[in-house]
Amino acid sequence: MTAPRILPCGDSALTVEFGQTIDPAINGMVLALDDIIRARAPAGLIETVPTYRSITVQFDPVATDYDALIGFLNDAARDIAPREAVGRRWRVPVVYGGEYGSDLEEVAEIHGLTPHQVIEIHSSAVYRIYLIGFLPGFTYLGGLDKRIATSRRLHPRAKIPSGTIMIGGEQAGIAPMDMPSGWHNLGRTPVRTYAPERDPAFLFAAGDELVFEPIDASRWEALEKAALAGEPVAEEVRP
Repeated sequence: MTAPRILPCGDSALTVEFGQTIDPAINGMVLALDDIIRARAPAGLIETVPTYRSITVQFDPVATDYDALIGFLNDAARDIAPREAVGRRWRVPVVYGGEYGSDLEEVAEIHGLTPHQVIEIHSSAVYRIYLIGFLPGFTYLGGLDKRIATSRRLHPRAKIPSGTIMIGGEQAGIAPMDMPSGWHNLGRTPVRTYAPERDPAFLFAAGDELVFEPIDASRWEALEKAALAGEPVAEEVRP
């Protein structure tokens, strides 16, 4: 793995890059550096934004010395070991197809599969949460089986519902709220990945893992009611 690069982003942010690909080891380095920055909290720190392969550090330029911050990041990033421990693993219920997953049949046709085969492939994988972002609680997942990797839609939708289980390219994701999207909708979960009135507001974290559990549509109403009442609905399971 190449040495990390530190890049200026205007006068109030720096980005530390660890690579150019979606890779668990690279993401582990990002999360390990995020842990160090948060634990040591250098002067002027405002926020850290970890991604697949890099972390952006936002700071108050009046409250810190720019060169000192670069020195801190260089020291922290040098010989850093990836965060090896996996976070929690969650089992997430999903109703696939029909009104819950309008693109399931199209994705199946693209790949010469049946809808049942797509569901089986999608729900058999163990997904890594690489980052939370774009919108509060949006869950970026790696681990999608290449047999169902599908380029994004030519015509994005103006709105998809909260809880939509989607794929785009080799990524998978969970919509935290009603939102626009150009990804393909395979199903929907009643799980609320973000609920500001709940403690914790964010259910999942970068470094956690997910498995999807196909469920019958008859269970939707009860599970959605529980989720709206503040219950996680997703079940924490041992790896």
